[in-house]
Amino acid sequence: MTNPPTHRTTGSSSIRLANSTAMIAPLGHYSHVAVHNGVAHISGQLPLDADGTPATDAPFATQARMVLRNLDNCLTAAGTDREHLLSVTVYVTDIDQWPEFDTIYAEWLGSYRPARAVAGVRSLHYGAAVEVQAVAAVDADGQE
Repeated sequence: MTNPPTHRTTGSSSIRLANSTAMIAPLGHYSHVAVHNGVAHISGQLPLDADGTPATDAPFATQARMVLRNLDNCLTAAGTDREHLLSVTVYVTDIDQWPEFDTIYAEWLGSYRPARAVAGVRSLHYGAAVEVQAVAAVDADGQE
């Protein structure tokens, strides 16, 4: 279900691209994760099952939990975890669902509070109600 990681050297540093083995490989021209200089950039995660089936008919809470599960999978592929998140960007198609997302997010993250932005948008791919993109630190002993 995954493409092998790709390394690219740029000058004196290296960029590592990776895809989670717990999810379907990206269907578009991108990687789940790009790691450079100890920072992991996680592509936007949608409410997709491991086989890539969109769960866009599911209730908002189910979609939100799926997105966070997929984010966990990507963080693992990057060699880090949610305790190392630096910033999170959340896109919702109904800004009135922000309080519900915030509750689910707080349960998922616990007392740790990285920077975050929430944006109401007109639509998301597959008709999803929520998408999450993130940036996380990767420890020196991580997989970079």
